Parts: sequence; structure tokens; C-alpha cells
Amino acid sequence: QVQLVESGGGLVQAGGSLRLSCAASGASARTFNRHTIGWFRLAPGKEREFVAALKWTNSSTLYAESVKGRFTISRDNVESTIYLQMNNLKPEDSAAYYCAADLTFSGYYFARVPGQDEFDYWGQGTQVTVSS
Repeated sequence: QVQLVESGGGLVQAGGSLRLSCAASGASARTFNRHTIGWFRLAPGKEREFVAALKWTNSSTLYAESVKGRFTISRDNVESTIYLQMNNLKPEDSAAYYCAADLTFSGYYFARVPGQDEFDYWGQGTQVTVSS
């Protein structure tokens, strides 16, 4: 069983920055080494969409085109925490942000955007609101 707890959301003006955290617990260090961790977001009236993902083993990353160059996903091995640094935020980035863990080892690099149904555990979400 894996628990994921997000934090760091809030209200920020356009052009500002936020750093989201996802604290992972409940699995052995060996299990975490084989994880893929993803960030997704859900805005009112829209479907939940992929934002970014990271391979825990080697920190290989993948980003949605809409956030590439503005968002950075990273990890802290010691704290078993995943971060999403969000810079130059835009009003269209407003959404509830969720982190998720895929426990199935699927290689060291991303060949495609991982599907949401591939993720086994989800956090409760943290709200990000960007004002114009």
C-alpha cells in the first residue's frame, strides 16, 4: 500500500511560481526505485490531463507540451518526495493537481505519455488557482 499526500497549492498571480510536493510512504525503498510518479491536473469542465512524469530509478522525465519549459518535476530520495516546480504560471494552469504512482516497472525511459489507468495510487489533490 502506498500513500501519496500533495501539498503546496494556492492562489498566485499570472507569471508567478508555486512548488507542489507529493510525499510518498508505505512502500519499501526497493519498490520506490521502480516507480513512475506522475502529476495530473483536473480543471472544471475538462478531463483530467497529464502534466509530467518521472522515473524514480534514473529521474528520466516527460512533460506535456503545455507546460514544457515552465514546469520541472524532480525527486528527493531521502524524503521520498516528488516536486513539481511551476514557473511562469498562466490562468489556464488553474486546476486541482494530483500525483500518482505506477508500481509496475516499465523501463528506464518514456516511450509515450503514460495513461492514467496505468497508475495504481493517487493522492487527494491540491488546488492551484492562477489569477490574471
